[in-house]
Amino acid sequence: MSSKSVSATAGSRQSSASSTGSIDPFSVAQVYYGPETDFTTHRIGNLIRTRTLSTVQTRSSTNTPDFMKSVPRRRASQDAQSLTPRKFLVDVNSTLQTLLESEDTDGNMQITIEDLGPKVLQLGTANSNGFNKFDIRGTYMLSNLLQELTLAKEYGRKSIILDEQRLSENPVSRLSRLIRTQFWDSLTRRIDASLLEIIAVDPKNRSKDQSPRIYVPPSQKEQYEYYVQEAAKRPHLNLQVEYLPESITAEFVKSLNNKPGLLALAMDHVVDEFTGQPTLRGKPFVVPGGRFNELYGWDSYMIALGLMVDGRIDLAKGILENFIFEVKHYGKILNANRSYYLCRSQPPFLTDLALKVYEKTIYDPGALELLKESFKAAIMEYKQVWMSAPRLDQESGLSCYHPDGIGIPPETEASHFVHLLMPFAEKHELPIEEFQKQYNDGIVKEPALDGYFVHDRAVRESGHDTTYRLEKRCANLATIDLNSLLYKYEVDIAHTIRTMFGDKLVLDDGSVETSAAWDRRARRRRNLIDQYLWDEEKGMYFDYDIVQKKKSNYESATTFWAMWAGCASPKQAARLVSDALPKFEEFGGLCSGTEKSRGPIGLDRPNRQWDYPYGWAPQQILAWVGLIRYGYEEDAERLVYRWLYMITKAFVDYNGIVVEKYDVTRPVDPHRVDAEYGNQGSDFKGVAKEGFGWVNASYTFGLTLITSHARRALGACTPPGLFYASQSTYV
Repeated sequence: MSSKSVSATAGSRQSSASSTGSIDPFSVAQVYYGPETDFTTHRIGNLIRTRTLSTVQTRSSTNTPDFMKSVPRRRASQDAQSLTPRKFLVDVNSTLQTLLESEDTDGNMQITIEDLGPKVLQLGTANSNGFNKFDIRGTYMLSNLLQELTLAKEYGRKSIILDEQRLSENPVSRLSRLIRTQFWDSLTRRIDASLLEIIAVDPKNRSKDQSPRIYVPPSQKEQYEYYVQEAAKRPHLNLQVEYLPESITAEFVKSLNNKPGLLALAMDHVVDEFTGQPTLRGKPFVVPGGRFNELYGWDSYMIALGLMVDGRIDLAKGILENFIFEVKHYGKILNANRSYYLCRSQPPFLTDLALKVYEKTIYDPGALELLKESFKAAIMEYKQVWMSAPRLDQESGLSCYHPDGIGIPPETEASHFVHLLMPFAEKHELPIEEFQKQYNDGIVKEPALDGYFVHDRAVRESGHDTTYRLEKRCANLATIDLNSLLYKYEVDIAHTIRTMFGDKLVLDDGSVETSAAWDRRARRRRNLIDQYLWDEEKGMYFDYDIVQKKKSNYESATTFWAMWAGCASPKQAARLVSDALPKFEEFGGLCSGTEKSRGPIGLDRPNRQWDYPYGWAPQQILAWVGLIRYGYEEDAERLVYRWLYMITKAFVDYNGIVVEKYDVTRPVDPHRVDAEYGNQGSDFKGVAKEGFGWVNASYTFGLTLITSHARRALGACTPPGLFYASQSTYV
């Protein structure tokens, strides 16, 4: 598809009709397959033209809908050479059955390059009432056909008029469209009556008590009463509503392991459109997808970047407002808003998110006030979480991931720690389940396990769960990622107080913050990062072990976070590009770490998902922005192209798949990740409806960083090496 046609189809996908009155071929599914487009009950423009009755021939075909089998045929009319885009007359159920029987040879309800079918299926054109046939060829068009038929069936359609454009759409345009018009909506949540039955479900709850729960901060009486009333309207849910105590301790959080629940978030006062009575409505947010059905910390920042590109400022703003609520009522931006995360945070991005939302809403009423509340929350989080014990190392002045907690993290899959716990269970002659219970309750004492789980909780707070970089030592590491982010906080707070609030920001306790104090903090942290984390010989940043008093030697892509935050000098940035970047750049983008740092793997030392050879969206995004910040646009665009090509090729070859992470060393099937938790976003039948949050965002955001020429090459699935070789700029 040419750039002209790409841009022409990138307009309003929500509309149901074009200027000529026909159905927009790229309408959202609920419009395209909705009742208004059902030609068996409504006439849709001239999709089925007036028939010429002078020549009559009755025909029968397994591909022809029953209601069309005795329709007179038009005389001497052929539409195979029509200049207008084809439309097909499709019987949904019979075509779906034929398609799966012929093409889905492995029976997984997906059509991929691994299926061994003939890769061709005939459809009858609408203008010939199904008489003239046209071949639908190749994995991509056939898998798109499967996706469209699956959607049509879900909307209750028996027969449809299907645009060929919907099957042959440029894959970059198609994926962008799906993210913008379908994936974000599928991942949107709010904690109120409209979505209670969806958001209350927790796939990670392994306790015997499966009743959904909502925990409400003690000051939020209105919320508590609202949820109690809504629970009473839904007795089948058995929804439990409980207040949290004023003081939240590790012991209390552990006591909730057997009755985990959702943590309440921000709500608006609104008027019910049906009753006219005042009520509450949850502020929206976007979940990552898969088994992650709640508001996450750094996932949400990355997601918000994509939302803002796609014009979903309402959702990005909702995420920000919910973060402020979490800081005010739970003391931190949570790992996620479930009870077992109450002690744990995630990498902090609040100031940058607040500034980006403000830029998009600068002329909206209340925009400056929201910015002020955001920065007051960021200052509170900075001081109470990241610059307080146990996360602050007083000796170095740097910060570590080090959340409080007791026992085994309950949100993990049942088998996750079996290999670790089994020797201890055998030592105490207890079944594994009983040992876990007694250890969590403090009946069995195992200091070695206590130490292990201190670091395991820290790994989960880091967002990099799990990796050999952090295993068994994370709480002892002043990492380059966390300290780069805190430097960004300090710079952002100083600049915003100075430029937006007259160099004086009054906090809720009456204290006053000025830019000078935050400038000093930023300068100090930058000096400490240079002193403890920069390795001049190797030309990159490393984590610092505060116990062993030395740098780690694990090479991590988090080294580029210093460029994103702006704490690298121009000279350091040049060294990162010349010395570090080649270590991490792979076929599909940046790898999380180097193979050398990961070390050998085997049965006794399995791979970890944040190690080589896996790549993750946030590592790509932060590196892209950092490279551009320092003037390395060509390197950034090359990395963007690699990542987007890998996603696009998997999307084309594997039935529209978009997953949580990728093996960036695999050109053919990069979505196959067998380490630890597998891959979220791959378990679907027929059609993917969500993608995965931050990968969706990386795709949408990444497209804004490449040229139109590169975008056209992506649409043609041109491999990175071939694309850059053709430009004689990179081989």
